[in-house]
Amino acid sequence: MPIQGHFVEDLRVGQSETFTKTVSERDIQQFAEVTGDVNPVHLDESYAATTRFKTRIAHGMLGAGFISAVIGTKMPGPGTIYLGQTLKFMAPVKIGDTVVARVEVAAISGKRVTLKTTCSVGDTVVIDGEATVMVPSKG
Repeated sequence: MPIQGHFVEDLRVGQSETFTKTVSERDIQQFAEVTGDVNPVHLDESYAATTRFKTRIAHGMLGAGFISAVIGTKMPGPGTIYLGQTLKFMAPVKIGDTVVARVEVAAISGKRVTLKTTCSVGDTVVIDGEATVMVPSKG
């Protein structure tokens, strides 16, 4: 993924960027290994079949990581520091789903920027939230 970035002076309310990723079995396995979150709803098809989802689902924080990818590499980009993030998990993500993470500039106050953050699968918002970040300045 190419890395680009914006200084705070270059940002405008309404500006946005996206990152798209199709979730694979390998993504879920690696996320479980790295984080230690081995909840069987993510890893065990037999167990997951007994849940309301009826099949395995991706970790919610894996999707949140796609938001972080946008913030750190595209909008605002390199040098941006996360100060806070709210997340509402609205719907499950399954293996094979293509997730589009979108970050939109909502407000700018000095070097602090508020971003509307969403992840969608098709027309369904699966994660909704807001991030506060500190963005590098030209000066």
